[in-house]
Amino acid sequence: MARPRQYDDALHRRLLNLASELISTDGADALSVRTLAARADTTTAAIYTLFGGRAQVVDAVVAEGLARFAAHLDAVGRTGDAGTDLTALGMAYRASALANPHFYRVMFSASGLRTGAASLTEPTFAILRSAVARLMPTAPEEQVEDQAVRAWGLVHGLVSLELGGLLPGSEAERAARYRRMLRTPPPLG
Repeated sequence: MARPRQYDDALHRRLLNLASELISTDGADALSVRTLAARADTTTAAIYTLFGGRAQVVDAVVAEGLARFAAHLDAVGRTGDAGTDLTALGMAYRASALANPHFYRVMFSASGLRTGAASLTEPTFAILRSAVARLMPTAPEEQVEDQAVRAWGLVHGLVSLELGGLLPGSEAERAARYRRMLRTPPPLG
């Protein structure tokens, strides 16, 4: 007979959400199993059972953030217009960040451990690289990757400014500005 589950998926999700908030607000060093358990109104045993320990909680938060981010990007359909598809990916990037700001901040922080070359091998970056390649079908791979990094830098910068409260205007005005900026092609030189 199978052993009954002590902790449900709702607790798992709540712990991930609370951990993402704590890490994004105070840094990974502020996360402890004891603090997380207290905030979630559960026991440390629940965290050890569900995750294994503090380091695994951080890893799970990053993995959850990437999964949520990938779901937004994967939901973007592919059309016959590569430029429209690239804009749609940029809008999905923003939607994911605004829907999951704590996960977004953790994913792209030192706590997220997504730095250097490893970030360029993420499946989410591959989606962007592929969309850029459709715009530049005869360009060398290095140029395609450079333009993909440029596009990533643009959307990441704009979203980070917005999440930081540094862009003026209403939600609709910020969304319209963001869309306009995505549609203004950067120089490809």
